Amino acid sequence: MSSAKFRRVLLKLSGESLMGKKGFGIDPEMLDFFAEEIKTVHNVGVQVGIVIGGGNIFRGLAAEGQGIDRVTGDLMGMLATTINSLALQNAIEKSGVFSRLMSAIKMDEVAEPYIRRRAIRHLEKGRVVIFSAGTGHPYFSTDTAAALRAVEIGADVIIKGTRVDGVFDSDPEKNPDAKQYEGISYLDVLSKNLRVMDLTAISLCQENDLPLKVFNMNVPGNLLRVVMGENIGTFVNHTG
Repeated sequence: MSSAKFRRVLLKLSGESLMGKKGFGIDPEMLDFFAEEIKTVHNVGVQVGIVIGGGNIFRGLAAEGQGIDRVTGDLMGMLATTINSLALQNAIEKSGVFSRLMSAIKMDEVAEPYIRRRAIRHLEKGRVVIFSAGTGHPYFSTDTAAALRAVEIGADVIIKGTRVDGVFDSDPEKNPDAKQYEGISYLDVLSKNLRVMDLTAISLCQENDLPLKVFNMNVPGNLLRVVMGENIGTFVNHTG
């Protein structure tokens, strides 16, 4: 094991991050970039689990506006996460890293069923594990799925990759004077409505004393810097 600060991490990626410069779908360049970043972290001995959203393909929350009921929309969103997970798995394995795709809903020809002990065993054997289909239930986001899986597998931290440098007091893409937090507590995230992750996910992290690191995933080498303990991004925990 290297001098990495974390032994086991849960990486949360948004589906939109796969779009790259496109307005929809999956950009192969982003897949290859993420795969190389993950490989670098894997190569220093860190066990990596991944949850990726499906917003680049379909978002369940938007379904009702299209005349689709919420439960059906959320199920469609779960399938979208599986499409993204398959694409990311393919890119990771092309880079030379073994992986496993596990699904919260049964689809035997596509992915293994999610079984906690099996997931942990895959991680212990050095395989990157991608968790798809959210929690398997409607009304729960992939943020909540990430928090749940992180707690279940005993991850040391959730690492949330975004396109900004961390958590800010307002949207840095709209407000150039937005100030970044170096550290912030769960309670402040909730009281200030900072939308780092949804309410259920933050509450789950708080109840289980699971820290969260938010950083810019689009900067090459940042993922490795985070797991090695460099002071980048924003750290979210009980004390801030």
